[in-house]
Amino acid sequence: MDRLQAMKAYVAVVDSGGFTPAARKLDVSLSVVSRFVTELEAHLGARLLTRTTRVVRPTEAGMAYFENCKRILGEIEEAELTAAGAHATPRGQLVLTAPVLFGGRYVTPIVVDYLQRYPEVDVNCLFLDRNVNIVDEGVDVGIRIGELPSSSLQAITVGRVRRVVCASPAYLDRHGVPKTPDDLGRHTLIHTTSVSTLPEWRFRHDDEPLAVRITPRMATSTNDSAIAAAVAGLGLVRVLSYQVAAELWDGRLRLVLVDHEPTPSPIQVIHREGRHAMQKVRSFLDFAIERLRTDKALN
Repeated sequence: MDRLQAMKAYVAVVDSGGFTPAARKLDVSLSVVSRFVTELEAHLGARLLTRTTRVVRPTEAGMAYFENCKRILGEIEEAELTAAGAHATPRGQLVLTAPVLFGGRYVTPIVVDYLQRYPEVDVNCLFLDRNVNIVDEGVDVGIRIGELPSSSLQAITVGRVRRVVCASPAYLDRHGVPKTPDDLGRHTLIHTTSVSTLPEWRFRHDDEPLAVRITPRMATSTNDSAIAAAVAGLGLVRVLSYQVAAELWDGRLRLVLVDHEPTPSPIQVIHREGRHAMQKVRSFLDFAIERLRTDKALN
């Protein structure tokens, strides 16, 4: 058995979710991919994959082996590039993920500049308002807002954002400025269901968490539409500070209830590589971290 080829076949199966797409990706026959995986399982004395008629999924041992294979194959590729004198040139496809609005406003300009600097790299952006499993979905770099659960992922904090309540100056002139969260019941509220379908807003009062049930006049699935409604003077909206940075700077929105804001949340760049991260990952991390840390909207 060619161990490296077998490992490449196994990684392709897990990455693509099946034997047939793996065979297409590697440009080999289905029987070759199946034989490689069967030989690996026999060699290791462990089942790596759970196979059903609909899905192929790694077992617990198979996932650990998959991660090790990815690391080993990446190190081999790095060694070959170094030997060929190409270590300083990032290349290949980089997959990254971020929340939709953050991705559009803050990550996209970074990606554009990065691609112009490194012409041998392609970037696939997954901008989604859900936590993407970067292992299962083959993601190289992710940006998360909020505290992270304990995991094997590497995380670098690049900023902090606040959960803020704001409204247009025209609305506040007409209806007054709320002084405490209890005043919200007398105001028109705009609620973003992409954050939570539960109609409550969370604050801090006397250094203790405070949850306030709300009855929104407008509920929407996107932050953009909620912010637009607030700018138009409909009512109060609760969003993350980076999402309304431009509107606050130019005066279209004003903050309220600042003294009752919850603890700021960290913005973290995460990746699954250790100190042996591939050059395309290292170069993007260096590029993005510097840019994000110097953005005053995120700090």
